[in-house]
Amino acid sequence: MVDATHISSLEAQLQATLFYLAEGERLAHTGSWAFDAAGFKHWSSELFAIHGLDPAGQAPSIPEYMALVHPEDREFVAQAIEKMRTDHHGFDFTKRIVRPDGTIRHVRCVGVPAAHGEGEGEEFVGTGIDVTEQEHLTAALRKSEVELRQILDLAPQIIGVLGPGRERLYANRVALAYYGVTLEEWRQRSFGPEVHPDDFDRVKALVDRSVATPAAYELEMRLRKGDGTYRWFLVRYNPLRDDQGQLIRWYLACTDIDDRKRIEDRMRNETIALREDLDRASMFEEIVGSSPALQRVLAQVAKVAQTDATVLIVGETGTGKELLARAVHKRSRRASGAFIRVNCAAIPPSLVASELFGHEKGAFTGAVQRRLGRFEAADGGTIFLDEVAELPPEAQVALLRVLQEREIERVGSSHSIPVDVRVLAASNRDIEAAVEHGTFREDLYYRLNVFPIRMPPLRERVEDIPILAEYLVDRYAKQLGKSIRNIAKHTLQLLQAYDWPGNVRELQNVIERAIVLVEGETFAIDDSWLTSKRSKTTNGNARPVTTLANGEKELIEAALKESEGRISGPRGAAAKLGIPRQTLEWKIRALKIDKRAFKMGT
Repeated sequence: MVDATHISSLEAQLQATLFYLAEGERLAHTGSWAFDAAGFKHWSSELFAIHGLDPAGQAPSIPEYMALVHPEDREFVAQAIEKMRTDHHGFDFTKRIVRPDGTIRHVRCVGVPAAHGEGEGEEFVGTGIDVTEQEHLTAALRKSEVELRQILDLAPQIIGVLGPGRERLYANRVALAYYGVTLEEWRQRSFGPEVHPDDFDRVKALVDRSVATPAAYELEMRLRKGDGTYRWFLVRYNPLRDDQGQLIRWYLACTDIDDRKRIEDRMRNETIALREDLDRASMFEEIVGSSPALQRVLAQVAKVAQTDATVLIVGETGTGKELLARAVHKRSRRASGAFIRVNCAAIPPSLVASELFGHEKGAFTGAVQRRLGRFEAADGGTIFLDEVAELPPEAQVALLRVLQEREIERVGSSHSIPVDVRVLAASNRDIEAAVEHGTFREDLYYRLNVFPIRMPPLRERVEDIPILAEYLVDRYAKQLGKSIRNIAKHTLQLLQAYDWPGNVRELQNVIERAIVLVEGETFAIDDSWLTSKRSKTTNGNARPVTTLANGEKELIEAALKESEGRISGPRGAAAKLGIPRQTLEWKIRALKIDKRAFKMGT
């Protein structure tokens, strides 16, 4: 006999279990099913509810079930069912269904073979989970991610995402295009080969510090492009932490500042050049005069200024060749660019290439950092090569290449840098004679002599002397706080009668000296100042040492004789010739002059 009380207790437990199961399915939006070769054997109430069907109905047949599936998903669902029957393996896929009221829901189907399956075909059991809200959230997140990636790809910066251990995770399109790699290739790389060798130690020290104590920081560095060139970037690193304070990501953004750095370097070089110009007392501030000789020169300037033709200005020392070069620049299309002056005679031969074309760090002893040369500083503007005939042979070769190719190479580098520079050159020497003697390259001379301008000496524009004298007297009187109302007639006659071997520069010095001594409102100079100069000029036994224009060797020997073989110092030959000691030493060696022969007692 069966105990009815026990059966009732079991039935109550079963009903309770079914109730709890149904409530759990409802709360989890999860229904259960059973399936065999004949079709669905079981659909739970929640599964009917998920599909919008009457829970009192029968489990659907295969055709009825397929009719509930979204038309676009039916093919892959049919293939999944067939694969389940053939392989007898579990499955997990998400499909869309269309309820009778037309609403669309996403249902995740998970099934496994039943352990007790027997008979004609194996039985499967599984669940159908309503994941519509999760799918909508996932789609929204996916859309946001796509939009974010589009924004990052459009941002004009190199953007990357790194893991907590600095492992590479993501780089935007700009970064991949700059480095010339795919995302996978970028992930496999390290930062070392991407950083300029001169910046590597500094960057590595900051990176190591950030790994030890993660914090936001920024630094400037040069990054290697896919073509092997480098550009400057401002790189910002920002760490991301989770709610527990654990580091989970590094975000980095690299902003291109190469143009800014170039402008800064150019401005720095221009400032240096400007300071050098200010340190030198300028010859005069404007071209003063109205003589026919000067007007012919100014007419030439007006014609050539608007072109980019190379100009060679020749003339004696002190005639105003630099002033004329500045006039060409100011009237050209490059007037807003830099005007960089280089005194080729004042640069030691060993440093000419570095001064003109720059050098890389470590190119030679003392090159502790990269330095831009005068040509790079003048990019977009004009460079004026004063005393160009004094360039040593190796510098002449490099200058010829610049004029031909319009590009330079820094000392210690094999990388060519294009430059857009107009070249103006000047010399007080007879360059044609230097070409004949083999001290100046003939091909370079022809490159420089595209448009020659001869600056006339002061003795060929005597009519300009009164105007120049008035201009210079007024200028120096204002500087010294003196009031000069007129110039003595005899002084003007004396100034016009003198031949001025030092040209305007000599006139400037004489007037400045006289302004210091003058008392009263009338400007006058002592007759002996110019008389003694004239007598020295006409004396065959004495020759003034003022320039290297008329026979370098004779002038240097005369200077050595006057200074008794002394090279440096205020009374040395270099000071008498107006050139640096190093340049004079080089010329003495080049001209094979025995300087010991001029010392006292030899």
